[in-house]
Amino acid sequence: MDRVVLDTNVIISAALSNLGNPARIVEMVSDGVVDIYYSDDILAEYAEVLSRDKFGFSKDKQVAAIEMIIKNGIFIDPIESAVQLPDMDDIIFYDAAKSANAYLITGNIKHYPVDNIVMTPAQFLELVDEV
Repeated sequence: MDRVVLDTNVIISAALSNLGNPARIVEMVSDGVVDIYYSDDILAEYAEVLSRDKFGFSKDKQVAAIEMIIKNGIFIDPIESAVQLPDMDDIIFYDAAKSANAYLITGNIKHYPVDNIVMTPAQFLELVDEV
């Protein structure tokens, strides 16, 4: 089974619309088709961004998103790397993906080093459709 770590932008995109590639990937997680890995820092980031007023998510929707990840996911305590990123807040996702031997799915691949584990939602779906 494929392993993934989802950048917050994928979670937010899926929560905003049930159409599109991010929503398909979150559905795959919910259906148990792919394994999602998360850390305490990742859950905190998801919760903080989901609660931002600009998105207008109800408290129930925020809680449901986090609970789905915990229910279907696998907790990991990532090994910290020395990689330098343009936004060091993103290191939690990269380190988790490296530690879990997982794909890091993001809408912002330019925020991460060139690495075959880092891909967009479309690239990931293309990869799993080929298997």
